[in-house]
Amino acid sequence: MAAQAGPGEQLLHEPALAAAVARIRESEPQVLDEQRQLCEVPAPPFGEAARAAVLRARFEALGLTGVRIDAAGNVLGERRGLASHPHLILAAHLDTVFPEGTPMKTTRAGAVLRGPGIADDCRGLAVMLAVIRALDAARVQTGGTITFAGTVGEEGLGDLRGVKHLFEERRGEVDAFVSVDGAGMGITRTAVGSLRYRVTFSGTGGHSYGDFGIANPMHAMGRAIARIADLPVPRTPRTTFNVGRIGGGTSVNAIASSVWMEVDLRSPEPAALGRLDAAFAGALAAAVADENRRGSAGPGVAVETQAVGNRPGGSTAAGAAIVTAAVSITTALGGSAVPGEGSTDANIPISLGVPAITIGGGGSAEGTHTSAEAFDSTDSWRGTARALLLTVALAR
Repeated sequence: MAAQAGPGEQLLHEPALAAAVARIRESEPQVLDEQRQLCEVPAPPFGEAARAAVLRARFEALGLTGVRIDAAGNVLGERRGLASHPHLILAAHLDTVFPEGTPMKTTRAGAVLRGPGIADDCRGLAVMLAVIRALDAARVQTGGTITFAGTVGEEGLGDLRGVKHLFEERRGEVDAFVSVDGAGMGITRTAVGSLRYRVTFSGTGGHSYGDFGIANPMHAMGRAIARIADLPVPRTPRTTFNVGRIGGGTSVNAIASSVWMEVDLRSPEPAALGRLDAAFAGALAAAVADENRRGSAGPGVAVETQAVGNRPGGSTAAGAAIVTAAVSITTALGGSAVPGEGSTDANIPISLGVPAITIGGGGSAEGTHTSAEAFDSTDSWRGTARALLLTVALAR
């Protein structure tokens, strides 16, 4: 007896969807052009408005309903189905990691596109727009409604503010969530949680020679960094820490009165992240105590910790319909994927119990989050086709 076809193969056997996939393959050059065009519109952290305006205009031109920019800066538009449910959100993020003023020029040489953010996440935005066009070209009528979303604040200290706002507004209204983020054919079902802090060490400050011996905020921070670097963490669940930025002080011959550092703590397991968080707090307290014991006079060094990011962790079950559909569709398109983990917009719906995953947009990438970021478009149409078929599967 022949094995029963999986949901991915079944979708590909439907004439309208088979035609839509064929069209996607043929039109991938236009998707790549749009990917470049979007990427040349700046979208620095907390400055996504220009790119949001471009995406809004494209949503309107494609005939989505209720197109708008919400209070957080997300761009939203609906493709109505026969009913309100199942309600799927298909998202990609607008922002990049690159600061304001970064040249956003893109280039293309053969199959390779280069430019800041060209894969992360200009690829996701272009794929999302291609899905809308393919649905319309194939005249696909879904049973449920699809909300397309260009989100803000996915990167860095954006703290997922866009998708957090999205689910504050739509709590209980969403049946599934898919984020298209970056390149490849990967599937992320486990959300890596993170806690991010800006830690400030302060003291009286003074002259490096004349006031030598007083407690030094810079030295306290150095002691803290050394203690953090020695924190024991488990390999399973993978748990990590990083001191990503430091700053402060006024001169090489001045004892700083204030210095700061930004710290990132991560784990997919909330309990492990909680233990690391407690150890981190202990390292700060011990470092300050050590420096104040060394100091000969004055009020000593104080430390203040400000939370600047909280991404909840969790996971969508391996056997959940959204995961099995994504795996089956990937296989049907000639790929393979073992669902993994990451920190993406999907963290928020996963933490709220909404079936959610993040998928790559096809092709491959290198140099992500650097000015040399590159996207290799070899067979990238498969990522676009997968996003289309998964959208249809979840909105039926």
